[in-house]
Parts: sequence; C-alpha cells; structure tokens
Amino acid sequence: MTDFAARRLTMVDTQVRPSDVTKFPIIDAMLTVARENFVPDSQREVAYVGDLVELGGGRCLLEPRTLAKMLDTVNISNDEVVLDIAPALGYSTAIAARMAELVVAVESDEALATEAQTVLMEADVDNAIVHTGPLEQGADEHGPYDVIMIQGGVEQLPDALLDQLKDGGRIVCLFMEGDLGTVRVGLKTAGRVSWRYAFNASAPVLPAFCAECAFSL
Repeated sequence: MTDFAARRLTMVDTQVRPSDVTKFPIIDAMLTVARENFVPDSQREVAYVGDLVELGGGRCLLEPRTLAKMLDTVNISNDEVVLDIAPALGYSTAIAARMAELVVAVESDEALATEAQTVLMEADVDNAIVHTGPLEQGADEHGPYDVIMIQGGVEQLPDALLDQLKDGGRIVCLFMEGDLGTVRVGLKTAGRVSWRYAFNASAPVLPAFCAECAFSL
C-alpha cells in the first residue's frame, strides 16, 4: 500500500522548502491535505510528482512548488476571504482554507464543481464553498475578496475579477507568453491594481483567460 503521508513529507522537503517557502501555515497545510484525494483515481500515484498533473478538461494541479510560492506571495491571514479560480477538484481550495476564514472556489463545469464540493466535504473542509459559473466572472455575490488566486495560466485578465478584489487586497496570477510564464502579484490601492514580479513558472493557459477569449468579451 502506498504511504501517501511519506510522499507528502518528501514533497515538502524536496519541492517546497528548497523553494524558500518556510511559512508555517503553508508547510502545515501541504503536509496535512491529502493531495492524492484531489485527483482522479488513475492519477493518485503521480499526485506528488514535482510537475503539474494534467486532470483533463483544461484543468491541472499546479506544481507543488508553484502553488506554495503563490501562497507565500499573497500571505493569507485567518480573517481573510479568498477567491480560488479553476481549482478542479479543490486541492488549492483545501490548502487555502487552512489559512483563510473562507474560500470561494469557482468552477465552470457543473459536474466538476459538484465533485469538488463532495471531495472537500469528505476532507472536512467546512470553510469553503464551490460556485458554479464562468471562471472569468468570478463570484461577485460572495465578494469582495482579500485574495484572488487563479489555478492555471493567464494571458488576459478581465476587469470583472479585478473589480471583486478589496482595496488593499492581493491577486496572484501566472501570466503566460508563449512557453514562458511569470507569476506576478497585484496589490489593489485606491481602486487600481499595481503588479510586481514574483517568480518564473509555467502552466497551460485556461481557455477562459486566453487573449482571444478576452478580446471577444
């Protein structure tokens, strides 16, 4: 029988800590949340590889390093509300929920959203909800948000999401330009978002955030 707890420890010790992520809430969450339960059964054995895990339907699990560093840059507090876009079966939502007051996950596929809610309930994550709707529209009715995360590559970011960020809130996105990607963190001040470079990473562009899709809105 596979010892997934040992694999979680190895993931943290070889992928997360060496990436200069040392904040206790992030380390604790990644050691606690069973990543293997947030992938299809056929993918459980590769849940802890140091690469992104393709989940089908345009969704993936970001590399553990990438997710950990994204969380490190936005520094979620336990009194904050987080919007998590495209979390697939909810791994990133479960991780963020261990740090936040509430996490709102948005999935556009109704079947995937329903399954994510079930998996989160089975994992005893009681401070997260899954909202079904277009990714690019977020979940305005539950906002505004202190933190927004997007679990995939982005070429263009719609104003509808930025409008849901509180003043003083942070948004972290993996912007893709061809095969090259950079994670940037935005801080909203006086209604405007200013961006800074965080680190390099890569992920498939989510269809809802491709340049052509944004241009057609």
